[in-house]
Amino acid sequence: MASSALSPQFKVVYTREILSFLRHCKARHDAATVEVVKQYLAGRERQGGGSSRDALRWFYREGLKAMGGVERAGVGDRGPAVQRNQEGARERAGPQRREDAGGFARPPEAEAEPGEASRDTADSAGSEQAIPPYIQTGARRPSEPPPAAQDLGGTPWERDLIKACREKGFLWRTEQTYREWAVRFARFIAPRSPYAAAGEEVAAFLSALAVEGRASPSTQKQALNALVFLMQGALRRELGEMDFKRAYPKQRLPTVLSVTEAKSLFAQMQGRPRLMAELAYGAGLRLMELLRLRVHHLDFERGRLQVIAGKGDKDRMTVLPERLMPELKVHCARLHELWEADRTANVPGVWLPEGLNKKYPKAGVSWEWQWVFPSRELGVDPATGIRRRHHVSDNLFQRALKEAATKAALNKRVSPHVLRHSFATHLLESGTDLRTVQELLGHDDIRTTQIYLHVMNKPGLGVRSPLDQG
Repeated sequence: MASSALSPQFKVVYTREILSFLRHCKARHDAATVEVVKQYLAGRERQGGGSSRDALRWFYREGLKAMGGVERAGVGDRGPAVQRNQEGARERAGPQRREDAGGFARPPEAEAEPGEASRDTADSAGSEQAIPPYIQTGARRPSEPPPAAQDLGGTPWERDLIKACREKGFLWRTEQTYREWAVRFARFIAPRSPYAAAGEEVAAFLSALAVEGRASPSTQKQALNALVFLMQGALRRELGEMDFKRAYPKQRLPTVLSVTEAKSLFAQMQGRPRLMAELAYGAGLRLMELLRLRVHHLDFERGRLQVIAGKGDKDRMTVLPERLMPELKVHCARLHELWEADRTANVPGVWLPEGLNKKYPKAGVSWEWQWVFPSRELGVDPATGIRRRHHVSDNLFQRALKEAATKAALNKRVSPHVLRHSFATHLLESGTDLRTVQELLGHDDIRTTQIYLHVMNKPGLGVRSPLDQG
């Protein structure tokens, strides 16, 4: 690492991520095989470890090669020794897919945290406590990576960025995204420091992103927001007017399921995954809006669902499907039992927005603030290191949706956002006015909603292909 061509800030980040992975392998007594790497990355990404994949890719492609061409997992042909390691890892891991309480087909890595030994193979015969002390107290295990509160950056400009992000109360994902764009920008202008950069360098980076990187407008906009905050919000440098090449907008029609296809999809699901999919479709929710639902967001009396801090930090009301109300009430009754068990075990409260957490520090243990779709296992809060109950992983839901689409033999790409597209299109086809659909979706500009007019079934159009005529 010391002799590599990586920039200093990348060396710090990559060293931290690689050492965390090696500690994970040591704790589980696993070889660094492809299977183990995949398991580890799944756990890290669930915690928001945005640099893990890049760091391990470098480790296997460059680090081990520099050490004398050691066999790299996932790179080149795997020899008998690696194959034996993989088979041994599979034997130790036991069954490769498990079913969680909500009906998800859950791979072993889905709920495991980095550095955590397998729960299925742990020897609990001599244990006198049903609940380990690190869960009772919310403390970290010794082998887990340090929380974000201790990760203050490796360079002065990165420390300034992190400080500014936390003063603004940014979400962990936002902070990680801004850091990643800042590191890419620093690498782009090297050897100059971001402290010496000006609007011209930022404009050049954004132009290169569009022209050479062929980035989408949304990606370029995300980079722009991150770098403006870095320069003006963190480093106190005015950028002035910036002239850069805008990413070319790609006009694409949304993928939409028919009503029949949606029913076929849901028929291949059961338990919690089906409830989540039907609620996403029936209320027009984005993926993170669905996952971040709290108990008090469900208004059964008025048949409404409240979306708090959706895209753009906007609140809105949408419909709560009547057909799902009985099942949601039963689901909430089960959640109440889980909540009571957590309170008995003194599990720390769920995550709260920073402002609310300061004003009402005990709200996290209140029933109304619990997640509607909580994780089966406790997880480490990447911002604080506290072991608490988070919402279910987005990867689990997306995997369940993809598997259901395959079973239903749908010839369309199905994702959580496709359910939202289908919600809007089906409402318009049933006669709901465009303005109402705009409000339910939370669009600022009605032109964004109008795109669904292009994918509607229009029975009155009456157009036939020339091939079908005569």
